[in-house]
Amino acid sequence: MTELTANGLVRAAGGVITRPGPDGEPELLLVHRAKYDDWTLPKGKAEPGESDEECALREVEEETGLVCELGEEVGANEYEDASGRPKRVRYFAMTAPGQQAGPHNEIDAVCWLTLEHALDTLSYERDVKVVERSPQLS
Repeated sequence: MTELTANGLVRAAGGVITRPGPDGEPELLLVHRAKYDDWTLPKGKAEPGESDEECALREVEEETGLVCELGEEVGANEYEDASGRPKRVRYFAMTAPGQQAGPHNEIDAVCWLTLEHALDTLSYERDVKVVERSPQLS
């Protein structure tokens, strides 16, 4: 069940997951959702009583298999969801040292990309803006 705030806002959270690439340049994990045929950041809706931080960690693990270390909040997006409800997604910096990511649940592919390639691959400008504000990718 999705938690809605008193004003009907859908709460969601996700992660900007990074790791050092082979040449030391940071890489960012993107996920592909077959249902929407899009490349995005892993995220999902909050459950009743769940904090945004707990939601972000749970959703990232459910979608990628990664048990991440939570960092600071890097940004939020607000938009209307597919049902016409207002939605707010908070994103947190995350790392998962030594772990392998893989697609789970509604995700059919994951990929690690350099910042430049990730910005070109993301399907939504709102995700690009969150990634551009992420201090771990600066």
